[in-house]
Amino acid sequence: MANGDLLTTAADESAPEPASAPEPAATDDVVLELDGVAKRYGSEAVIPDLSLSVRDGEILTLLGPSGCGKTTTLRLIAGLETPDAGRVRLQDDPVAVAEEGRFVPPENRGVGIVFQEFALFPHLTARENIAFGLQDWSEAEREARVDELLELVGLEAHGDDYPDELSGGQQQRVALARSLAPEPEMLLLDEPFSNLDVDLRVEMREEVRRIIKEAGVTAVSVTHDQEEALSISDRVAVMNEGDIEQIGAPERVFQQPKSRFVAGFLGHASFVSGEVRGDHVDTAVGRVLRDDVNGLAEEYDDSAIDLLVRPDDVVAVPADEAAEPNGRVVYRRYLGPTVLYRVELDSGETVECMHNHSDRIDLDERVGVRVVADHELAWFPAGQRERDVAAD
Repeated sequence: MANGDLLTTAADESAPEPASAPEPAATDDVVLELDGVAKRYGSEAVIPDLSLSVRDGEILTLLGPSGCGKTTTLRLIAGLETPDAGRVRLQDDPVAVAEEGRFVPPENRGVGIVFQEFALFPHLTARENIAFGLQDWSEAEREARVDELLELVGLEAHGDDYPDELSGGQQQRVALARSLAPEPEMLLLDEPFSNLDVDLRVEMREEVRRIIKEAGVTAVSVTHDQEEALSISDRVAVMNEGDIEQIGAPERVFQQPKSRFVAGFLGHASFVSGEVRGDHVDTAVGRVLRDDVNGLAEEYDDSAIDLLVRPDDVVAVPADEAAEPNGRVVYRRYLGPTVLYRVELDSGETVECMHNHSDRIDLDERVGVRVVADHELAWFPAGQRERDVAAD
């Protein structure tokens, strides 16, 4: 994409890496489609003009900071909010068409919701909670379905327990099973792990993904937690001010962000200025081969660019071991297995480096920083506004 071109539609990239264990794959069939959807509260346009498609069998996560519109989008899908413009289709059926005044209520959309608070009925057992939405089923069908779901979520021995007798993770699995019980067309998850302890969150991400995939249901999740979104999703849609800045496979969005906002929101991001010189780029952290920069077209020869480097893309070496010291350590944070260093370069720019916990560099120590990335680096035209787009 040439310098100055702006992103008018969200870039949709699919570059899934092989899973460690077989699981049902998403298809190209579209289950959910939002077309030109808008939502206002008073004079404020929370969602100005949003279009989005969700594929059959995938887990799509809406990721963004507080107030970006992700929860409003989820509520529009669920039917808990009515759009002021545009349409929402579920399985090709229009469930909301603002211009026609058409609106299908939540209970008739075939959508299951897992709320942040789990919202279990305290006076009902796990089995009774799961069966709550199956009142129209025969007793035999209801019991069989509940047994099937208790096995799916690994709670066969806890069917007669009440919510206050279950751990947080067990409560979440009951809430998930209850949402899956009526065999919904789609499952919606609103900040599903925010009420869990940090250690339990990691375990439950893996467990919830397994359950959703084994159930064969399409899911849309909402979170502001980058690690959660990257680990649980088939695709991630990064939202900002009611718009989708980028959508694609987690590793693609992380490694090749299309805007500075996406780069900065998905983890630590440093930008190093450089000059394109034939087969390389000259930077304050040394020469970077052009082949190691993603999509650096010929029209950028002899131009200024900014390279995106994350903490694991660069390494700091003590001055007495470096060929050319080029900076000074100004910050150090011990993280247990790793240590995060912030280095002020002689150029005035700042980069962050992630080292093994056994490495020791002191504050104010002179260092030499060099690029060690094993993947192509993303880049942006120098001086481009934050929301402009990097080269494709």
